[in-house]
Amino acid sequence: MPSSLKAQLARLGRIQDAPRASGSPVAVILRPAAGRSLRPVTAIQRLAIHGLTLLKAKRAIESMQLEGEVALTIPAVDSLDAFAAEMRRDGIVVIGLADGAVDVRALRQRLGLTQEQFALRYNLGVDNVQRWEQGERTPDRVAMNYLRVIERDPRAAAEAQEVAI
Repeated sequence: MPSSLKAQLARLGRIQDAPRASGSPVAVILRPAAGRSLRPVTAIQRLAIHGLTLLKAKRAIESMQLEGEVALTIPAVDSLDAFAAEMRRDGIVVIGLADGAVDVRALRQRLGLTQEQFALRYNLGVDNVQRWEQGERTPDRVAMNYLRVIERDPRAAAEAQEVAI
């Protein structure tokens, strides 16, 4: 840990009865804001207000500083926009992680592929694609994440399935 952060935390002393935010858990990525001064102590306090323990908040900020980003779940967030604005004042960019469903039929049709072509091109089971489109099944979390990759960058997702011969 940088000595300056350790010294800043020591000067603050114990935090007594810190206010707690309410709201729902939200998965985010935190990154240092380019061109902005990072205020790690206030960022740690803000994360604690939103439900992280001080130790977990401290480790998250340290990891972000070392690795360039950190992914974590913030336990209590009423408004992601308001939380992001608060963190931006501390020199941190907040990026929300997608959790919505992908409309498989609309994606496939946008790409101009049949169900069989879509399944083959992206290494999926044809029966799975059919069941997803008919609403008989919902893609599991891993499949939904892969469908988001296809939605965002279909060429890269397709090329990732290729093997040189």
